Amino acid sequence: MTILRTILWTICLMGSVVVCTNAQDTLTYAFFGHPYQGDPDGKKVDFRLEAMDMSQFDGIWLGGDVGSEAALKYTNLQYLDSLFDLDNPMTHWALGNHDTRNGNLEWIEEFTERPSFYAYSSNGLTVVVLDGNITPLDCEKLNAQYNLVKSVCDTIQSGHLVFLIHHGIAIDVPGVSNPITYAHNEAQNWMAHCYHDSSSYTKSIYPLMVNAKQRGVNVFHIMGDTGSWYKSFHETSVDGVEYLAAGLGNGYRLQTGQTIYAADVAIIFKHVLANNQLTWSFVEINDL
Repeated sequence: MTILRTILWTICLMGSVVVCTNAQDTLTYAFFGHPYQGDPDGKKVDFRLEAMDMSQFDGIWLGGDVGSEAALKYTNLQYLDSLFDLDNPMTHWALGNHDTRNGNLEWIEEFTERPSFYAYSSNGLTVVVLDGNITPLDCEKLNAQYNLVKSVCDTIQSGHLVFLIHHGIAIDVPGVSNPITYAHNEAQNWMAHCYHDSSSYTKSIYPLMVNAKQRGVNVFHIMGDTGSWYKSFHETSVDGVEYLAAGLGNGYRLQTGQTIYAADVAIIFKHVLANNQLTWSFVEINDL
């Protein structure tokens, strides 16, 4: 997937020519983080998701580590596609380390029909999917991702702006606990771009989000690398940006005979189109 294709995808979806409508008054989006089951083939998701009726949701947001070896085999992605309809414009997958550690990114992009980072906008809601796996070893791609974030934050004027990422990059955000307190890992060395030294999340991306918030946009940062111990997280920064996380781990723990500490949860969003109201709640997986 070329950088040019990434830019064209974003322009097409963010441009004024795209106006998505739906006859329904309220849309429902479900966020599932870290849902892999840990089977020997590395493809299975949590057995409860596997049996769930996904048609109850208008959008499915995946917070990464969907399979423990998601791209190891082409058939693994065929399986995931059968569950989540990966090329559906309302399905968003923020790639985790387990999703990409076997390479084969071209297979993932074949199934999603999208690059690993992009922006999508419809009905007053803009979703920016970030690829936390990109490093300064590929400065062209890393800078393109940052430029996408900057472009969206600089131009959005109203509505809701949701960032989806797998990794715990939101470190030292004013008023928000660091990811190490609720996530599996904390990406201490993560860089947003290669332009200059001030490339941490808090110095580069967070100020852009705050600028959008100050224009009246509701801004959310949602992370998926949690669930084995801590099941959910929500705090709001001093500047009004909301930070959320939710993940699953009990499917894997049941398989390996480990202790279950708490119920797995998803984040369920309700989007009322008539007034563009977006609300959310943590919901136990067993209740969906």
